[in-house]
Amino acid sequence: MIYLDNNATTPLLPEAAEAMAECARRSFGNPASQHAAGRRARQALEDAREGIADLLGVNLTGTPADQLIFTSGGTEANNLAMFGLAGERPAHLIISEIEHPSIIEPAESLARRGWQVDRAGVSADGQVIVDQVANLLRPETRLVAVMLGNNETGVLQPVEPIARLCQQRGLPVLTDAVQVAGKLPVDFRALGVTAMSIAAHKFHGPIGIGALVLRAGVSVEPRLLGGHQQAGLRPGTEAVPLIVGMYAALAASRREQDARRRRLESLREQFERTLLAECLGVVVNGGAAPRLPQTSNLAFPGVDGQALVMALDLAGVACSTGSACASGSSQPSTTLLAMGLDKSLARGSLRCSFGVQTTAEEAAEAARQIVRIYQELASRATT
Repeated sequence: MIYLDNNATTPLLPEAAEAMAECARRSFGNPASQHAAGRRARQALEDAREGIADLLGVNLTGTPADQLIFTSGGTEANNLAMFGLAGERPAHLIISEIEHPSIIEPAESLARRGWQVDRAGVSADGQVIVDQVANLLRPETRLVAVMLGNNETGVLQPVEPIARLCQQRGLPVLTDAVQVAGKLPVDFRALGVTAMSIAAHKFHGPIGIGALVLRAGVSVEPRLLGGHQQAGLRPGTEAVPLIVGMYAALAASRREQDARRRRLESLREQFERTLLAECLGVVVNGGAAPRLPQTSNLAFPGVDGQALVMALDLAGVACSTGSACASGSSQPSTTLLAMGLDKSLARGSLRCSFGVQTTAEEAAEAARQIVRIYQELASRATT
């Protein structure tokens, strides 16, 4: 199988697996326990927390300090931030039209509780329009959520100017950095945001562990109750081996970041050149905007994206039509519709995302298979 669905999840890095196995052998205790085994687990936990914070530009030593709260993944982190920062009293919330379902659905839940929710639009290239965010701000606005990099198109978003705009009004800003962390440098402090979410399985770490970063002095209402762990903000025994594996994967990505980025961009560019040359009318969605190096989203006119994905799967190529968290929907991508694509073209779009394991030969073979299958499907559609 040629695996080109790394935006959904990535294979576990061997050194992350080794770090987890070693942690499970040596630091298996409950980090809340006071005996030696518990203290050893607590040390492993806090060493990993400090290491991850350092790699992400999070200040854990200030007075007050930023917080790095471990969660089960990006979805839980986004839910904790959305509901925890919103509070109980209904007010006004702004999100973008291209957010992940773990932002959209909490916003819709808040709307059912009386919140007013506005969505900032995006350009044809898929970037959130900063002026629209500015125009949507009201005295009663309590939270703004804009992702750092889009999970479908890979388009990078103007989070820093939006954060500066909101800082002037004292408004908290949440950014979903799940697709960016481990791919490009991320500096929480430099972004100027209030909260940021990440997930390990997007950068070749283990599934089941993520984090929410909170700026110093910011508190959230917990979504779970039943323990004192992590200052009560996310109670429950911490998954120390998963956290250690997350740190190992993030550290590896930082060491190799420049080389990985150059190689992935080269793979993507050659891949897209082949498809644009061989498939009449194909469009790279978001191709004119700054993008994540591993992501390619292409619209294939005249075919159904789901049929294309299924045929490619039979041919040994794994890719997707968009977000794995929205894959059960029969509706076209809301991200692509927000960019101005018509429904038929949005339904014919394919997301291919590369990883550290992807070879040039695999990318070239995947492109050949996509050309072959697309031409077959297009031919049937016209006969």
